[in-house]
Amino acid sequence: MATRANLMNPRMEELLVRVDSKFTLVTLSAMRAREINDYYNQLGEGLGKIVPPQVTSVSRKPLSIAMEEIEVGKIESVPLPTEEELAEIAAAEAAAAEAAAAELAADAGPGEGA
Repeated sequence: MATRANLMNPRMEELLVRVDSKFTLVTLSAMRAREINDYYNQLGEGLGKIVPPQVTSVSRKPLSIAMEEIEVGKIESVPLPTEEELAEIAAAEAAAAEAAAAELAADAGPGEGA
C-alpha cells in the first residue's frame, strides 16, 4: 500500500544532494510547482503546452509533486552562463551571421542584384 507523502518525505537531505543550495531547491521547486499547477488548470482547454508531472504521486499538491520530481532526478537545475560564456556565444553568433551574409553576397554574383 502506498504511503501518503508528508512534510518529512522527501527528506531535505535527499533533495539537497540534487541541487547546490537551499535557495536553488526553493526556486526550482516553486517554478516547477507553478508549471504543474498551470498544467492541471489548462487540462480542459486542450492546449497541451505544459509538461505534465513526471512522477506518479499520491500527493495532490503541486509543490509536493515538484519535490518528488527533484528527488528522483526528473528535474535538474542548470546554472546560468557566466559573462565570459555569454560574450563567447555572442561573438560566435556574430561570426556566423557575417559568414552567412558573405555567402549570400557571393551567391548573388556581380551581375545580379539591384
